[in-house]
Amino acid sequence: MPSSPPENATYACVGALIDELVRSGVTSLCLAPGSRSAPLAISGARHAGMRVWTFIDERSMGFFALGMARMSRRPVAVVTTSGTAAANLFPAVVEARYGRVPLVLLTADRPRELRDAAAPQTIDQLRLYGSHVKWFVDVASPEATDARLRYYRATACRAAATAMEAPAGPVHVNVPLREPLVPVVDPAMPPADARASDAWEGRPGRLPYAAAGPRPADPGAVESLGASLSRVTRGVILAGPQYDPDLPAAVSRLAAATGFPVLADPLSQVRSGRHDRRLVIDGYDALLRVDEAVDALAPEVIIRLGGVPASKPLLRYVERYARARQILVDCDGWIDPAYVTSDTVRADPRPWCDAVAGQLGTARGREGSSWARRWMRLAETSRAAIRRRLDEMDEPFEGKAFAELSELLPDGTTLYVGNSMPVRDLDTFFAGASRAIRVLGNRGASGIDGLVSSALGAAAASARVDPAVPPGRVVLALGDLSFYHDQNGLLAARAHRLDATVVLLNNDGGGIFSFLPPAAYPDYFEALFGTPTALEFRTAAQLYEAAFLRAETWPAFRDGIRAAQDRPGVSIVELCTARDRNVSLHEDVFAAVRTAVRTDLPRVLAGEAS
Repeated sequence: MPSSPPENATYACVGALIDELVRSGVTSLCLAPGSRSAPLAISGARHAGMRVWTFIDERSMGFFALGMARMSRRPVAVVTTSGTAAANLFPAVVEARYGRVPLVLLTADRPRELRDAAAPQTIDQLRLYGSHVKWFVDVASPEATDARLRYYRATACRAAATAMEAPAGPVHVNVPLREPLVPVVDPAMPPADARASDAWEGRPGRLPYAAAGPRPADPGAVESLGASLSRVTRGVILAGPQYDPDLPAAVSRLAAATGFPVLADPLSQVRSGRHDRRLVIDGYDALLRVDEAVDALAPEVIIRLGGVPASKPLLRYVERYARARQILVDCDGWIDPAYVTSDTVRADPRPWCDAVAGQLGTARGREGSSWARRWMRLAETSRAAIRRRLDEMDEPFEGKAFAELSELLPDGTTLYVGNSMPVRDLDTFFAGASRAIRVLGNRGASGIDGLVSSALGAAAASARVDPAVPPGRVVLALGDLSFYHDQNGLLAARAHRLDATVVLLNNDGGGIFSFLPPAAYPDYFEALFGTPTALEFRTAAQLYEAAFLRAETWPAFRDGIRAAQDRPGVSIVELCTARDRNVSLHEDVFAAVRTAVRTDLPRVLAGEAS
């Protein structure tokens, strides 16, 4: 409930907006200073149920709010003043839209009479983010009337509910405000005894006006699909990026009921945790680079849950077997860039998995089937070959950093991973474990911007990975260009007393381009794609009062990660690598996997035949 009564019409309406957001579950508000947005800022700070986080840079703030919302799975409000301040949110809005992150964007604006009239700090903010928001509204100017207050409250509820409704995403509420922009008492305000209606205090019982819930599975469709799956022997479950902490257990129940192995993207939350992982495979990326293995693993059915996986070999596998029945389960249903889906099920994946598993029953499970054993044996062969090759490496290697992290990160850790090479190395080299480790990333638009801020936003949310495990430290693993692109985000850690560990993989440029076709053109490569910076990141750490260690050896890397767990503030552990050498070391690992899998495959198939 607001801690102060409204002084004028602006604070009556804006106070009602903030109050209704809080009732709808929006309890964090990120803002950057501005004059036109003062009523939103002051009303947020006044409300006992709203925590306000203040920032200097709107671009960093947008990603910080995104990280908070991604971690907490609750909407976060974002306030900007008018003009280019609102435009600086655009990259975070795009990621939120495609990454399905609930944000409520509150952009202050000049009133309608000052638009298109050369008023200072005024741009066209109507539908500023275009199709990248789920809903846009340019609210009517404040008035101290019952009708206008009910309108503001209903708008706030609709914004929060729309942001949360599956698929989640950002909404944009543009708020035109007239002066006075500070809480000056207006004698024309209705007296207190005229404020008894629900327009002033909200609905009876102080409940929100609207709420959003999951999309249930259709019982008839579940029964039909369960009957058809009961006749299938060779199926796989692809678990893509998603952030529902309850989905991994449901996926495990579906795997047990079908006997299908689960190819678990690290951002699916299925790869690690206390759920049943007997049919969970983490070594598929390297395995599916072996043509003979792909031939031997031809499926009849592919069930897809979550977003698009990061692994290109896995996506090629999906395209290779486009004639197989491919079932996509998603609350939206249109996440198929290869256009190979045969069945689109528009439902929340978690209840759908439970419904299908219940339909099949426990007797359906074939954990010991030859099909499942084939997958598990070949995946373990691939993983063992990777381990052997990494054990032989003393030199710095970006892939080995993720293998080390898979062993070093304690229970309750949240690992936030950067895009380009880090997320791909995570997929290949990060082995699953029974420890509760949440893995997050900005895989909506897959950009390198805003990663430091996003990870610190996740640290601010401080959510538990597992109900039985206290929330652990956030660890961010990213490349040097991504770090440079958002290093001003480190100010939030100092300003808000946040703890995080940054694993900085420094290959002095855009390492992923060395794996792509432009690498074949050395005359242009470095200037146009490699883009070395030769930056000394130790000085950036000093600027933001972060601890810094450049790990020259693997024992130093391990010690640095362990020491950071108990150190307050931000700790940066840098691992310097050479881009050309990084390419050859990746090739060495994949060659070792090919040799091991090709050696083992005949024995696996012969064992099934016998």
